[in-house]
Amino acid sequence: MRKIIIVFALAVLFNACGTGKSLLSDDNSPILTTIDLVNVVDDLVRVEINPMAFTTETVLFRIPKTVPGTYSSDNYGKYIQDFKARDYKGNELEVVNLDDNSWSISNGVQLDKIEYLVNDTYDTENEVADAVFSPAGTNISKGSNFMLNLHGFVGYFDGFKERPYNILVHKPEALIATTSLSLEPNRKPDALWDGFMAKRYFDVIDNPIMYSRPNTEAFEINGITVRLSLFSPNGVYKAADLKERMVSMMGAQKKYLGDVDTTKEYNILLYLSDVNVPDARGFGALEHHTSTVVVLPEAMPIERLEEAMVDVVSHEFFHIVTPLSVHSKEIQFFNFNNPKMSQHLWMYEGTTEYFANLFQVQQGLISEDEFYDKMLIKIDNSKFYDDNMSFTIMSKNILEEPYEANYANVYEKGTLINMSLDLLLREKSNGEKGVLWLLKELSKKYGVNVPFDDDVLFKEIVEMTYPEVDVFFKNHVIGDTPIDYELYLKKVGLNILDVEQQTGYFFDGQVPYIDIDIENDSVVFIREGIKLNSFFNDLELKGGDVLKAINGEEITIETLRPIIGDSFSWTPEKVIEVIVLRNGEIVTVEGPVGSPFKVVKKITSEKDATEFEISLRNAWLKN
Repeated sequence: MRKIIIVFALAVLFNACGTGKSLLSDDNSPILTTIDLVNVVDDLVRVEINPMAFTTETVLFRIPKTVPGTYSSDNYGKYIQDFKARDYKGNELEVVNLDDNSWSISNGVQLDKIEYLVNDTYDTENEVADAVFSPAGTNISKGSNFMLNLHGFVGYFDGFKERPYNILVHKPEALIATTSLSLEPNRKPDALWDGFMAKRYFDVIDNPIMYSRPNTEAFEINGITVRLSLFSPNGVYKAADLKERMVSMMGAQKKYLGDVDTTKEYNILLYLSDVNVPDARGFGALEHHTSTVVVLPEAMPIERLEEAMVDVVSHEFFHIVTPLSVHSKEIQFFNFNNPKMSQHLWMYEGTTEYFANLFQVQQGLISEDEFYDKMLIKIDNSKFYDDNMSFTIMSKNILEEPYEANYANVYEKGTLINMSLDLLLREKSNGEKGVLWLLKELSKKYGVNVPFDDDVLFKEIVEMTYPEVDVFFKNHVIGDTPIDYELYLKKVGLNILDVEQQTGYFFDGQVPYIDIDIENDSVVFIREGIKLNSFFNDLELKGGDVLKAINGEEITIETLRPIIGDSFSWTPEKVIEVIVLRNGEIVTVEGPVGSPFKVVKKITSEKDATEFEISLRNAWLKN
């Protein structure tokens, strides 16, 4: 009986006559959307959208080209197939595919509904050069998992992005949804149907849904209900395996934020990818206002999985401050197909990544030295990008080259911009004010529903703070002058010094100084592009040298292993002869192996640091 009723209801929904429709332009009736996750054929999901009635002869329907948080042109319309528009009698209307993401429908006054099939992105990532970043992508695994980043399934009609949506999902009975989307009010529970509602199209794409078998943990963090939902294709992990670490980390985050209270609910959708089959390969996370999608490899050991979750989730959760509470009109009224980008990536991503590191030392999750090392890594990583590029110009043009290639610097130099600004604010306020104070003040002024004007934010921040902040922005954020990080660290009595750090002869911890060319008879060579330790430097060995023999032993993968094993018992006085092939010539070197070390930079306390500098440091790292 139930099956017959459901089939009949579905038939009525898919073929309903539109003669009684309200005019889309005249009222606020919701756009009705149906997604069928049960009748999946050839890895394709059917979507139907019933938009009420139009009064124009031509109707434009679009799937997003890009979405907030990705800063790339992904053209989700490329995954749409068999697009059809039908009139009230079920006849097809003329449709012109204008580009990857846009369809023009003729005789719009007769348009009853549109329907199309959706392919997913996860199992095609290895096939295309410009693959969609997995946390912004989609997955269709019939009866097992559906990652519904809804911008890949649901589109909008030109001029009607502010209309509400009702989304009806036909689902397998064994799968449950995790999402921050609001449930349809007064809808009775149904094992095969879920009903959701969104106030406008932005809320549709801002609230992904993951369907999978129940594997969820929920916990309370100072008034915020957090749900962690995990999909592990081979059953390796359960959400309970990560709950304790997430409770500890997110509890510390909320304590760090204090009175920031922008959401009562937060969902973490964790998809673990199977690296042995065509599956998601873009590991990381994508933020949303009250949720995040995380994609990581299922093969990770639990310790590394926990560390990765701390890194990515801490960053994404801090987005509840910016851009949730502090954002420009470009974010509030995002144009999904012809976006105008904001100039403030230094804040949206840089401030968030800075908080994700600073809160860990402030809340005692890491030591001060560990925090300093994280900042030094940021300094080193930032050197791989154009340090003379204006951050605001890069941000406004991030979808174009050469700016797109520098995007990842928002997590490196963007963090360091905020660190330097934080230290400047601490100095000028005698330790009382910092970047977190600044963001809280901006949140009070604006908030979730009130955007700022992109061109006036710097002026407003300067009016709230000090003239020196204006100079900082003009030189280092708007301008293209690199930041002297040592200058700002000295404000809190810190130096950046070169120090010697012990390594192994052939390995620095888990990082090898040598590599193997399997395609070229498995030859062993010294790695290029990395700083070699004193063992290689003292013997005048160079990156790219092919190892031919060590102490008369011809080098192969098999013969190298015992040599590496023996190296752990070498004494500094041991003399070694190494024969290498360099640029087509045989080169022989000989000398003592010494005690291998590498020169690294360390942030250390100045011996003559003043009490004022130390007090600023304590305010920075402990308050």
